[in-house]
Amino acid sequence: MSQPFETAPAAAGATSGHTQAGDVHHLEANTAGATANFGRVVAASCFGTAIEWYDFFVYGFLAPIVFDRLFFPQLDAMTGMIAVFATFAVGFLARPIGGIVFGHFGDRIGRKSILLFTLILMGVATTMIGLLPTYDQVGMWAPIMLVTLRFVQGFALGGESVGGLLMTVEGAPAHLRGLFGGLIQAAGPTSIVGASLAIVLITRLPEKDLLAWGWRVPFLVSLLLVALGTYVRLKVEESPSFKAAEQHRDIAKVPVVEVLTHYWRPTLVTFFICLAETSFFYLVAIFSLSYGTKTLGLPRNVMADGVLYANLLAMLTIPTFGMLSDKLGRRPMFLLGLAATAIFIYPFFLMMGSKETALVVFAIVIGAGLIHPMMFGPEGSFFSELFDTRVRFSGVSLGKQIGTVLGGGLAPMIAASLLAWSHGHIWPVIVYFVVLAAMALISTFLVRETRDRVL
Repeated sequence: MSQPFETAPAAAGATSGHTQAGDVHHLEANTAGATANFGRVVAASCFGTAIEWYDFFVYGFLAPIVFDRLFFPQLDAMTGMIAVFATFAVGFLARPIGGIVFGHFGDRIGRKSILLFTLILMGVATTMIGLLPTYDQVGMWAPIMLVTLRFVQGFALGGESVGGLLMTVEGAPAHLRGLFGGLIQAAGPTSIVGASLAIVLITRLPEKDLLAWGWRVPFLVSLLLVALGTYVRLKVEESPSFKAAEQHRDIAKVPVVEVLTHYWRPTLVTFFICLAETSFFYLVAIFSLSYGTKTLGLPRNVMADGVLYANLLAMLTIPTFGMLSDKLGRRPMFLLGLAATAIFIYPFFLMMGSKETALVVFAIVIGAGLIHPMMFGPEGSFFSELFDTRVRFSGVSLGKQIGTVLGGGLAPMIAASLLAWSHGHIWPVIVYFVVLAAMALISTFLVRETRDRVL
């Protein structure tokens, strides 16, 4: 892999005291301006990323609860659950396409304009889901429109989930990249808390109201959030790393081709890590909703409360583990997190199977609120440090989005299928995940530490 790009050294200072004083004032003004802009970048990235994840996760939380009856009523319970998770996976299948398209333009024309476009695109798709007719109203057109809009959501998130992160990490002080990368990653659980609160509230509605109009409300709220997010993002400047690359004409002509020919090793590392990391999260926080309510007969509010508490904890633990990676290194944090997932997956389903409310909630909180953040916190800084500026957007997007598709996107559907194949036994799901975790552990072990790399 080529050496990281470095900006040209500063010119020698002038000899006169007047000029030196002018340089000092100019430097102070520039420093203050850069600090103010970085603060706006962090705020805009956190807010915008949280909105997009809210839009994406509202579907994930609500679909297993009511979408089988609204959009697939002609199917039996198990087949309907698989169909719901298949539509959930469509959003993930679109993410690599969005990652490649937005990664190309993000490396070619900059990060800021891409982030504005993806935010608006996600908001429009989510709002339209809230306005969809159901199967009883328009027949097969209902699931067709649902799948189409879910694809648009995933396409937009393919650019957002990397772009917002890069805007922050590329402008952060080198010794705090893990912390600030973790803050952007924490926007994910922040939005999940918002989505969870919305789901907790509407699932307390009477069944008739929930199916008639209640399920639409969390989607329609997105319109206001996107308007606010767009306003905030218009106020930020372009990433300093991209501006430096642009100034020195270090712009890749076809970034994805360069990634596949010269950066395939870091792309594979990113892929295998995301494969395991997202699979673990979506098994614990998404598949468990359907498994707990449909297979184990647990109350909906117990599962939703578990996800809510887990993400409240993750809002704190994600930046904390990001900060720890600044001190201990990225690799140790990932190795610890991956080992913990492989060890915990069996006790997680054991506690779920107990059907004891406290144990079920505790299992979700430990899995999604403590263990997953060990990887998710350092992820932004680690992946960014694996690539040079000229291909960073495309490289991180390609590895992350494909890994997420084959991991988190398919994990609930694969788990539901394995559960049906094994007649309700959970052991095939456990074996499936342990294999993924083992591949990610090997990949992480083989890569060098990146903490001290210059961006």
